[in-house]
Amino acid sequence: MSATAWMVLALVAVVVIWAIAVYNRLVQLRNRIANAFGQIDVQLKRRYDLVPNLVEVARGYLAHEAATLEAVIKARGQAQGAAAAARAAPTSASAIGALAVAEQALGGSLGRLMVVAESYPELKADATMQSLSEELTSTENRLGFARQAYNDQVLDFNDQAAQFPAIVVARLLGFPTAPMLESTRSEEERAAPKVQF
Repeated sequence: MSATAWMVLALVAVVVIWAIAVYNRLVQLRNRIANAFGQIDVQLKRRYDLVPNLVEVARGYLAHEAATLEAVIKARGQAQGAAAAARAAPTSASAIGALAVAEQALGGSLGRLMVVAESYPELKADATMQSLSEELTSTENRLGFARQAYNDQVLDFNDQAAQFPAIVVARLLGFPTAPMLESTRSEEERAAPKVQF
């Protein structure tokens, strides 16, 4: 073989090794996104488990507020369905978007429940309601941190997949950018609800 053939062969070998390294790094980052979403999923399950208990405690006091309670239950069911879809595809923009919408609806209905509950002093004083409210607040804080960790992993992945020359491997081997998980989309949603127990 001539020297030129050896150089071409060496160049091809370097490019293949580089492409394999880029591919492996993208797979690793995509798996980190899935892990980060898994952490969100743990907190979502915790939240979904708390909601029925909260509704059940409030049901006795809020008998004539059935629409509010049913809205919370319906929003919980929709959020659980969206979470299952996102769990199956944590890098899917449509699944993550649907989850964000469903979580916003659940958060809104929970906020309305808490506002309605403020009108009932005996419910505010109920020890179980106070405990569940504290657990829910703690879970919301954990969800916030888990969302932040997810978005950090998405940022790392998207940065790696969008930089040249890695973008060539990412596009050729099917690594689309991953969606960020947005908790709010408007100024109204950014306003924190005023809830006190």
